[in-house]
Amino acid sequence: MNITGPKTIYELLGMNFFIPSYQRGYRWTNDQVTELLDDIYSFNPKEKEWYCLQPLVIKELSSAEKNKYLQNENINGIWYEVVDGQQRLTTIYLIIHYFNEMWEGEEKIPEPVINYETRQNENINSFKFLKNIKPVKNPESKDDSDKHIVNIDNSNIDYYHISIVFATIHEWAMKIKKTGFFERDKFKGKFQMQTRVIWYEISGGQDGRDIFKRLNMGKIPLSNAELIKALFLNSSNFKVDHTNSEIEKEHIRLKQIEIANEWDNIEYTLRNREFWFFLNNIDKNNEGKNVKDTRIEFIFELLVDKPKDSKDNYNIFREYFKRFTNNADITCVNNINEKIIAKNWEDVKRYFQTLHDWYNDRELYHKIGFLAAFNTDIIKSLLEESRLKLKPEFTAFVDSKIRDRFNKVKIDDIEYGNGKVKEILLLYNIQTMLDNTEENSRFPFDRFKNEEWHEEHIHAVASEIPKTEQHQKDWLNQAKEFINKENTDLLKRIENCTENDFNDLFLEILNYFSKNGKLEEINDLSNLVLLDAKTNTSYKNVVFPVKRKTIIEREKDGTFIPICTRNVFLKYYSENVDQMTFWDETDRSLYKKNIKEVLEKYLPDQGE
Repeated sequence: MNITGPKTIYELLGMNFFIPSYQRGYRWTNDQVTELLDDIYSFNPKEKEWYCLQPLVIKELSSAEKNKYLQNENINGIWYEVVDGQQRLTTIYLIIHYFNEMWEGEEKIPEPVINYETRQNENINSFKFLKNIKPVKNPESKDDSDKHIVNIDNSNIDYYHISIVFATIHEWAMKIKKTGFFERDKFKGKFQMQTRVIWYEISGGQDGRDIFKRLNMGKIPLSNAELIKALFLNSSNFKVDHTNSEIEKEHIRLKQIEIANEWDNIEYTLRNREFWFFLNNIDKNNEGKNVKDTRIEFIFELLVDKPKDSKDNYNIFREYFKRFTNNADITCVNNINEKIIAKNWEDVKRYFQTLHDWYNDRELYHKIGFLAAFNTDIIKSLLEESRLKLKPEFTAFVDSKIRDRFNKVKIDDIEYGNGKVKEILLLYNIQTMLDNTEENSRFPFDRFKNEEWHEEHIHAVASEIPKTEQHQKDWLNQAKEFINKENTDLLKRIENCTENDFNDLFLEILNYFSKNGKLEEINDLSNLVLLDAKTNTSYKNVVFPVKRKTIIEREKDGTFIPICTRNVFLKYYSENVDQMTFWDETDRSLYKKNIKEVLEKYLPDQGE
């Protein structure tokens, strides 16, 4: 018989809760906890009214289950397995814990006990983490309003989200306190006595995992990765052919902990920006938020060759379930056993390790990073090829995939606006770095993908004429700084320039700094470099020496400037380095020649 009814937060105080391994990690956001606190704070109940939270679905643990799951803890009293609602329960705990840590001089509130199946070893123990999280004194505090801060824990993804929410609770309380109208006793009373959860207690004998699956398969909250995690960590999936001995039980428990810890390590590593964006492009929704909250899902997308149907939120899980169980029936779990779990987990680790090996290999990092920058779907085929080939053969295969991107492309025919310009310039920078075998620098794909990068003109072009009077004046003043003082006539006309004179003077100055006999609109590769939009915006369509000065200043300030862009403005490709203020036909010819030489193995047969 199931027991259903409302329970106040006060009735949860001091109770014992066990979070099984099939549950998702903690993922409440700043907005969710702030909305909850605001709702309770502004709630003005009439008699017999209360603020209601979503259901808490629980099941009382039997003696055998307590002995199995809570071997190293004080297991006296009743313990409840949380089948659904651990997100709300953890948030309730964090609010109560904040009361106890920050509201000094008051009697401590008995906190609920929360124990997590997958956080049982000495180094990662969620029970201890929750008990010890607290605001600490702010060494930079100037007044009472910011006397304490909450340090964000990045040791694993769950602790990160928990500490973020705890910090949000602290910030919310400080913000309300500043208003001078915060009645904390009144708030605490509304939270404990007039805030309730719907308590849904499952009768004994029912499988919490199956109920969890039925509760969540039709909802959005669970991610594909979290549903897949349940396949690996459910105790009932670790079947053996006869009754489990105590040794076998301990083996199962240790195996679950091992997988959970390895899972966290993979997730943590994928959250390294350099590693993640070496393989992935920006993946955001319409609100600009990252789509993948759990990045290990990327591994499962690769394993099932990511289904294209984006309408099904659980397509990855459904496809992976078929692969995992060799059965399309989502409710069929009877054929899962430890052997199947071990095989599938080894596949996950193998995929991850291969990606990690690529990241740590400087040559493969750059070449695969280049391919992934323009086609992330290629990662799957590269993974399959890497299994079949030795490293030299695999590297040659990667080179062939790069050549395929430039089939029939002629460097002399490429001009500004052509879709291949950005690819050629990126590859040119990458291969230039690789050609220096004594260097260990790496191209920052994370910056390339998170910042706006374009092909930009080296020397100003005639078609981009400054329009406003102030822009024209600034453009002339910037150019004047680099005009030879002996050219008094040109300098005088700059001083006396009117809006009607500007266009002709603009073209004359362009010719002056390119040393052309006639005006040319130079849009080919000899006048293009790879550059971030912020740097380009800072100088706009100015003449070469002004751009050169800007590039040098931004690099001095720590801005990353691609090596070939830097080489251009330092005139490393040029023969006459005495003329540092010009970018003329000879400079362009030598620059383009170097592009062809560096990229020869990818773009052969370019001709003269």
